[in-house]
Amino acid sequence: MEEPKPLDFVPEVVLKKRKKNEEWAIKRREQLDARKRSRKEDQKLVFKRAEQFVKEYRDKHLDFVLMKQRRKRRRLPSIDELGGGLLFVIRINGKNDMHPKTRKVLNRLRLRHICSGVFLQANESIMKMLISVEPYITYGCPNLKSVKELVYKKGYGKVDKQKVPLTDNNMIEEALGKSGIICIEDIVHEIAKAGPHFKEVTSFLWPFKLNKPEGGLGKKKALFRVGGDAGDRQDKINELISKMN
Repeated sequence: MEEPKPLDFVPEVVLKKRKKNEEWAIKRREQLDARKRSRKEDQKLVFKRAEQFVKEYRDKHLDFVLMKQRRKRRRLPSIDELGGGLLFVIRINGKNDMHPKTRKVLNRLRLRHICSGVFLQANESIMKMLISVEPYITYGCPNLKSVKELVYKKGYGKVDKQKVPLTDNNMIEEALGKSGIICIEDIVHEIAKAGPHFKEVTSFLWPFKLNKPEGGLGKKKALFRVGGDAGDRQDKINELISKMN
């Protein structure tokens, strides 16, 4: 019977080096596998982004086309139909599929944020703008009670480009005294009657920041007259103001 050959002696330094090489080889394979997976995920993401960009472009183009169609096809209401010309306009929709021209009109109306509201005096130019951005807003004819509640509860003035609460009649007189407006009640009266200094008063007022109505809004972009939330509500705007005040 042959005797087993003695094992060759391997220095400890060599054993340690082999172990390190094996660990490095395993780590390297894991890195390569992770890189391959990351590359595949990036390719999928690039494809999804391309699809998303195409969809966003189509949605924005559709928004622009529908804007032009509304301007051409819709009859402008008369001042009598609008209850004498005073309107309160609330922005109810965001900007995910909004064309830049739509955003420009909303900015001109000072409706830069959802749930912001402004008083406007109806005329042909204003009505054209409202109809062009109708899916993003709702509007109607506020009564004296709504005007008073908005100004007293949510009213802020613009002083040196700063938002200041309407708590000081001296500040109001300093800003609007030339127009004969010296207190908060004068502001309410001028807006409610759509008086001769309406533009000065509404320019002084900061856009009203309203609360989301309890339960939210349903069909935001569908018109109010067909069961949605957007567009002309006439005197029903007072109910919405009450919910959002």
